[in-house]
Amino acid sequence: MAARHVSGDPEVQKQIVQEVLARIGAINFNTSPPLMGQFFHRRLREITGIRDLYQAEKEKQNRLALNLLPDLKTRIDTAKDPLLLAVRLAIAGNIIDLGANGNLTVAAVQDAVNQALTEPLVGEWEEFRQALGKARNILYLADNAGEIAFDRLLIEQISPERVTLVVRGAPVINDATILDARAVGLHEIVKIIDNGSDAPGTVLNDCNPEFVRRFAAADLIIAKGQGNYETLSDESRTIFFLFKVKCPVIAAHIGQPLGTQILLKSDAIPPENRSYR
Repeated sequence: MAARHVSGDPEVQKQIVQEVLARIGAINFNTSPPLMGQFFHRRLREITGIRDLYQAEKEKQNRLALNLLPDLKTRIDTAKDPLLLAVRLAIAGNIIDLGANGNLTVAAVQDAVNQALTEPLVGEWEEFRQALGKARNILYLADNAGEIAFDRLLIEQISPERVTLVVRGAPVINDATILDARAVGLHEIVKIIDNGSDAPGTVLNDCNPEFVRRFAAADLIIAKGQGNYETLSDESRTIFFLFKVKCPVIAAHIGQPLGTQILLKSDAIPPENRSYR
């Protein structure tokens, strides 16, 4: 899919596939998927000379999400529990993921929103609410473009003055960068930093010193998406992971079916599953 996306030239596609196949034998399969994704997408950028291979798709996803925001804000404002609905919608936005779904449609996003209103939220909801009430320094690790507009809904409920939003340090797949955060207006309400890394997750030893310092100092960390779960599930910090289960490997790892809305606290992960890698 990535090869076809970056070039319509069959020869370039062939070169990409051949290089990937040649390098697969050297990969340590205990490496997390985000590190594999970082490796392959760096090579794609080198081959094509294009810094942001998915820029057009990200812009489309941001516009799609922004068009949905007025209705979603109205729903939150009139909800019996606005914070709970904002959490559900932030997780629903996690469907906007080219790594897991290269054929995303408006209908699919609307279906995810409808599911967020009716399907169970699995995890430590009350602990999350209590942790939010106590935290003064919250680090919010974003995931994808488009989805980041849904994150705005949750950040507004948390209270933005307590939050630092973290995005990727460089483009990779459709993961959100500072440009995407600004495109949905998050710079107007919250401090934004990047983590200095181009991995589609949060690989601490690949991140810049400012992010690592803030990660260590935060009272509470909210991590969106499977990539952040895959790279941070064994960290000894209080982290709440928010995502939709989108692949069979993650489903088996956490013992939940595909499509489940997850709000998982790090210390609630079974010891045998604590390290994804």
